[in-house]
Amino acid sequence: MARRGKCSVCGSKQWHKSPSSGLIMCSEGHVLQNYRNETTEVTELGPHHMRKRTLKSGREKKERQSKADPKVYHGERARFHFYQCLQLILRMQAAALTRLWQLPPEFERICRDIWALHLSLLPNPPVAEPLLYLQDGLGPSSSKPSAKLEREQRGKDSDGHESEHSKKSEMTADSSSSDSSSDFDYDSGLDELMRENSATPSSSEQEDEGNPKKRKGPVPITSKRPTFSRHDTPASTISVLVVACWTLRLPVMYIDFIRIIESYDLPYLDALRLVPEAMLRHLRKQTAQALSPFYPPSTLYLHNLSSRLSKLMYSTYDVYTPEMNAAPILWKAVRSLQGTPTLYVLTKRLARLVSIPLTLHRTLAPALKCTKKRDPGFHKHDNAVPEVSLIATVIVVMKMVYGMDGQLRRPRENEDPACALPTLKDVLRAIKNAEAADLKHAPAFSMETQRSVLDMDDKMLDEYLAFCEKALLPREDNMPRKCLVIPSSEQQRIKVRSSTKRNDGSIPSNPTANAIDEGDNHLRPGEQYAIYSTQDLLGSFPADMELVFSRAAKWAGVDDNYVSGVVERFERRVLRWWDRQQRKERAERATASASD
Repeated sequence: MARRGKCSVCGSKQWHKSPSSGLIMCSEGHVLQNYRNETTEVTELGPHHMRKRTLKSGREKKERQSKADPKVYHGERARFHFYQCLQLILRMQAAALTRLWQLPPEFERICRDIWALHLSLLPNPPVAEPLLYLQDGLGPSSSKPSAKLEREQRGKDSDGHESEHSKKSEMTADSSSSDSSSDFDYDSGLDELMRENSATPSSSEQEDEGNPKKRKGPVPITSKRPTFSRHDTPASTISVLVVACWTLRLPVMYIDFIRIIESYDLPYLDALRLVPEAMLRHLRKQTAQALSPFYPPSTLYLHNLSSRLSKLMYSTYDVYTPEMNAAPILWKAVRSLQGTPTLYVLTKRLARLVSIPLTLHRTLAPALKCTKKRDPGFHKHDNAVPEVSLIATVIVVMKMVYGMDGQLRRPRENEDPACALPTLKDVLRAIKNAEAADLKHAPAFSMETQRSVLDMDDKMLDEYLAFCEKALLPREDNMPRKCLVIPSSEQQRIKVRSSTKRNDGSIPSNPTANAIDEGDNHLRPGEQYAIYSTQDLLGSFPADMELVFSRAAKWAGVDDNYVSGVVERFERRVLRWWDRQQRKERAERATASASD
């Protein structure tokens, strides 16, 4: 602040600046006239502002050291290694199943071919060969220059920049005119850049920014972390085994695979203990968890995977999966409900009338006969589990004969097939005995029972300890051995247990047949047939029907509601067939009466 004298009003020499207004005042409060307050704040960069040029140092930066384990695979290489582990587990499963069920050697070849088709039919199939280390997470055509080349290129750039700067400094030292001209050029160029930055963008540029498709320039490559879908789970190997068994027309069900998985006879649970150590060291934590499921797959999940695989094999490569070997499985379904050969014949006839699906997918079955243009080529709910469809047909026949609604039904003619069937009382008693026998002879490791170790006897404890030794202890060589099948003593024990099951829950040798009712005191079989809707949440089934549904659901490995839903579909299908038959008979009678 410039030197000031006395105040022209009071003669004071003490001055101070007001912080609010910025004016200079004396001690008495008189304002100093003709004072100009200037600020040194710069809001805009002027044309004559000097900048100090800074030079880049040639010091090389240290590369960032990664703390990741170099042995663990990532990206597409990890996904390829994941499928390698799945393929090894599939080979163990095929070998174990061949020895366990005494299958022909062609079974492993069929599994190999179906596995190759399964890999090619995935939504995101794995690469044919693992990508290189440096290309993980990048596109196939992109590549990274090595660090050595980067350092050499950086060194050349720095040397060239220094030499250019030295030449410019020599030229600027020669004459001041050249210096002023260069400054003028620099300032004019800066003004041009500032003018371009301050200018508002045009409408065409705004449209280009709003539309990303019109943008020019290279699009950056974004690396996406690979995710595993439901088709990449270890259950896909079980679906390959299922399709292979169907190809050989083996009478197997999904519950058969689930039971041998629970008993650790088929490698599925904690399968990593069978994988060699050389392959385990490359697995990530997430991949290792994906290869070690805690529970066996459900019946519906296996059916979804198997039906999808068979459908894609047929639609893509024209590889047809045969129908189910229905005769043995239908007999097993009849015997699970304590039925007789007469019930088997009746069920077989009804299944033919209502076109029960016997294929893994409805597209593999022949189309329905269409008499009108609007007639569908297939039924709406033909993708049910095949064994559930068979046992649901058995339940429909039992409802026709017995009713199972609290009202007694008796035949009135000798030709009625119900005369060759036992009474409902004997059938229900046999089903209850079979349930008790299954609970009594269930293995100690079964997930269906809540048995405690304190409730086991010495024999059951020995079986449980043998199971723990097989399931929990690590393998010595960590490689698949030829003795993956259970020992002969345990096989004999299982055979004895299964034979005991069959003998404990069967109908007596001389059951009481349905008596013929010559009067009208009781309903006839098939009369007043009741269809229960599964959509009724507040309703309930009769006690006899609930017992039959529970038994059928445990036999097929599904829920009771699923069985009741399939039964309702087939009942309505039978009702439509019966209505068509009645209309056809009425039309024939009308035609005959008109001709007479």
